[in-house]
This record gives sequence, structure tokens and C-alpha cells, in this order.
Amino acid sequence: MDDIQPLFGVLRQSVQPDIVDKIERLVREAPDRKLCRVNALAFAATEGLDEEETINAFLHAAHLGIFEMSWNVLCPGCGGVLDANTSLKTVQSEEYTCALCAAGYEPTLDEMVEVTFTVSPRVRHIEAHDPHRLPTLEYFRQIYWGSGIELPEDDFEAKVDGFMLEELELPPGEKAVISLQLPADFVIVFEPVTHAAQFLDVKGEPTKERQSLSLIFDRTHRHHETLTLRPGPLRIALENHTDVRVLPSVCIANEALHNLLGRRRPFLTAKRLLTNQTFRDIYRTDTIDVDQRLKITSLTFLFTDLRGSTELYDRVGDLAAFDLVRMHFGILNDIVSSEAGAVVKTIGDAVMATFPTPDRAVLAAMRMREAMLKLNGERGSEDLLLKIGIHEGPCIAVNLNERQDYFGQTVNIASRVQHLATSREIFATGSVLDDPRASDLLVRHGLKPMSQSVTLRGITDEISVYTIP
Repeated sequence: MDDIQPLFGVLRQSVQPDIVDKIERLVREAPDRKLCRVNALAFAATEGLDEEETINAFLHAAHLGIFEMSWNVLCPGCGGVLDANTSLKTVQSEEYTCALCAAGYEPTLDEMVEVTFTVSPRVRHIEAHDPHRLPTLEYFRQIYWGSGIELPEDDFEAKVDGFMLEELELPPGEKAVISLQLPADFVIVFEPVTHAAQFLDVKGEPTKERQSLSLIFDRTHRHHETLTLRPGPLRIALENHTDVRVLPSVCIANEALHNLLGRRRPFLTAKRLLTNQTFRDIYRTDTIDVDQRLKITSLTFLFTDLRGSTELYDRVGDLAAFDLVRMHFGILNDIVSSEAGAVVKTIGDAVMATFPTPDRAVLAAMRMREAMLKLNGERGSEDLLLKIGIHEGPCIAVNLNERQDYFGQTVNIASRVQHLATSREIFATGSVLDDPRASDLLVRHGLKPMSQSVTLRGITDEISVYTIP
């Protein structure tokens, strides 16, 4: 892999050297499975790195071709990957069904779409680049389960033995038979490649008579119906009608399975990545298709505007005013980025930014206000008077005017809350201050928001708005 050294040299030009060193060590020395669907947040935690800087590093590395990004639609129940996509543009279905959980889900970008990084085959070839050759347990570990499942490192096979009765590799077009003794439990015949499952409710008096079951794997039958069988011998006839190997496995839905799937850890969500400034800068419009409408259940919007900017242009002249406004944009952009946010767009002298959580937006607003006060103090003037409004709620991610944008009532409310503010004020809605981390932040800073109920243009009901002094 000596030929990859120049890539890491380029990466060091935009990423902190210590993070690059740890990513390079990962690529060169880690076992294959560690390089398939890397969880950037888990990597940062393990290596003691800043999360945002680590995310930015993996984004730059992917842009250079060191890693390939995958946008994986997850089952919120079992954590399995229902669909893997090389781009968010191909997340097109209105509903995804998990056969293992027997449930359907409307995809949202909050917790149902993860973004992972797999080393490029041009950099290092790993087993997962040819997933249909992976052993059954490694297919489950590396391909089926998402990066939010914290699977054990050393005793993974022993943990699986606690719930898996039989497993089989069945080549395309082939037939096979599994014979086993059914215990008095709820049993699942699950196939992770085609995402097919057959539930068996095994109960009643044990029998010595052989019971029979036939299953065909063809990517269309999901076998959701639950069959009732008795404890005793079972013969399962299997047929693979697909063009790839399938991996039917017989499992008990017991505590061992639930314990394995219950170990969860944070992962990089699509929502968080869309609110990352580095991602927006690198990938720009190549994110969402013009016809897509992707739901986000909770996103925080921050709007700013300069008070009296027209008078500013009259007072100091166009060139000086433009330089001041541009300086203010630069300061705000840096603050937004450092608080895990992203600037969606500027409108005249105004900024629209998004943050993954309300507390990051509130802290950014406080820092913006202080930065403008400092700048005005250095200039000995009151030229830059910033008005700020914050609101949190559901929205839709869209492609609008050739840029990734957001649409919905949450956006409208955030914009109109900003218009309520006068100079140096931060106005935030009740949904923002209901967030425990946001309210704790204000307590730590000794700030006591003042509440008022207001009616906003185009909004039927009154809403609670708080002034943050």
C-alpha cells in the first residue's frame, strides 16, 4: 500500500495531522472487518478524537477516494440494514419493511439512515468488497447489522451460539434441507441477503412425528405469516431462486438475541451529516435529487439578520459596508461550523443555518452575539446589530434552486421568530428551550429567558417565544 502515501499527504493539507495519522493506521493495520462501514463517531470515541473534526476528516478522505460512503436505511427495531445506497439520492422508497421485525417504516433522516465509510478497493482490498464470499457470521456482522449495533469483539461467535440453531450457505439455483429438533420457543428462519423471514411459534405437546416446511428465496416472498408447530423434529426444504448465495439461519428469539441487539452506540446519521458545513462545502448539490422529499423529525433552525443595514450602507458607503458585512458572514460561518451546524444560505444580510440539536444552536447564537459585540467594540461603533431567531421541529430536506434546502412550517416559524427580535436579542421558541441540554446551557450561563405568547403571520395558533437576554 505504499502508493497510498500521497493520498494521505493531500489529506494532511485539510485535516489535523494527528487525526490523519490514526486514520492511516486504521487503513494500514486494522483487520478487514474494521474497514467495512466504519462508524465515524465510534472511531472518534475509541481514539479520543473530537467528533466533528473526525467526521470532517472522513469526509475529506472519502472525497479523495480513500473511503467510499454508504447511506444505509436502518430498521429502528433490530438495527439491521434494510437498504444500502452509494448516495442519498437513491433512498427513494416511501416505506421500508424489516422482515425480522415484521414491521414497516417510513424513512426519516434522524435515526433511520446512517452514513458509514468503507475503505476503497483501490486503497486496500478487504473481504467485504465481495460480501457474497463472507462466512455467515461475518455477513451478519459486516453487512446486515448497522454500525449502531455494538457487537462484541472477542466472543461474537459464542454470543451467536446462544440463539442460532442452524445456519447454511445455499448457492444460487440450489436446493438443500435442514433437519433439526425444534425447542418450545419462538423460532425465526431468517435469510439476511433477501431479507426474508419465517416465524415459527413452537408450543404444545412435543411430537416425535417429523414436521415439514418449504421455503423459497426469490427476493419477493417475505414469509411474514407465523406458523404454529410443536416441539420435535422439523425438516426445512430450501430453494434459492436468486442469482446470489443466500444464508438461511434458524434462530431462537430469546434473551441472548435480544441482549446482542440491545447493545447500541451512537452513529453518524444522515441528518447530522446534512447539517455539517464540510459536507455541504464538498458535496454541494450532489446530495438530494430534485424530486426527493426526505423527512426529518427534528432539526433546529437559526436565522440571523442585521438591523439597520440600509442605514449602514448610507453612513459608511457601499465598499466599507460590504467589507463589514462580509466580515460578519465569515465570523458567523466559523461559529456555525464549530457548533456542528451548517449555513444553508444567505439572503441579503441574513443567514439561515441548521443544527442537529437545539443546544448547539443556542450556544452558537450566544457566541454570535458576543462576537458582534466584540467587533463593534474594536471599531468603536454600533454598526453590526444582530437579530437572531431559533426554532426546532420537523421538516423536509429538498433540492431547491440547485442547493440542498429545507421546507416546512418549522422553517417558516424560525424565520418569523427572528423578525420579532430587535438588536442584540435572541428569540427562541418553547420547543427549543424544552430541550434539557438547551435549558441546562442557559442555567450554566446564568441566563433567565423571558416568555411571551405571540401570533405569527400565517400561523394559526399562538406560540411561546422566549427572549434570551
